[in-house]
Parts: sequence; C-alpha cells; structure tokens
Amino acid sequence: MNPEKIYNDLIELAEKLDISVSEENLRKTIVKAKSGFCIVKDQKRFIIDKHLTVHKKINVLASYLSELPHEDLYIIPALREVLYKYGDNR
Repeated sequence: MNPEKIYNDLIELAEKLDISVSEENLRKTIVKAKSGFCIVKDQKRFIIDKHLTVHKKINVLASYLSELPHEDLYIIPALREVLYKYGDNR
C-alpha cells in the first residue's frame, strides 16, 4: 500500500470510531502545539500538523488509533498490520 492510501484509510478508521481528523497549521499557534487527540465542544477530534510528512502523519495517527478498541470493526489486513506496527504490541 502506498503511504497516501494508508493515511486515508487511517482517517476513515478514525471516522468509524467517531473521531474527526483535520490537518491544521500548528506553526501559527501562540503556544507550542503538537499533533494529537482533543475534545472540542463534546466532539472528538484528532488534529495533525499539516507540515508533517505523510510518514509522520501515519505514525502519529496509527499510534493513537492502535490503542483504541477496534476489534469489532472490519479493517483490511494491510491496515491492521500498520496499527500493530505502530501500537504497543510491537
């Protein structure tokens, strides 16, 4: 799988878990901000620095999603391998 496809599949998985994913310019923030999960007005969000490479975006998002319960969802085997690779199951 190419990295763009993996990244898009991770975003789709997050949406199945009721988490919206957005890319933001975190360089313009007053405080030093990093990509990660947050809750804004009772909505679960994962904000990713749009300046990261696609590989770093995959790392950040897959690391987080691998910790969430997703066993009951259908996930293509290649994406499950990515979650396993970036999770604590290594």
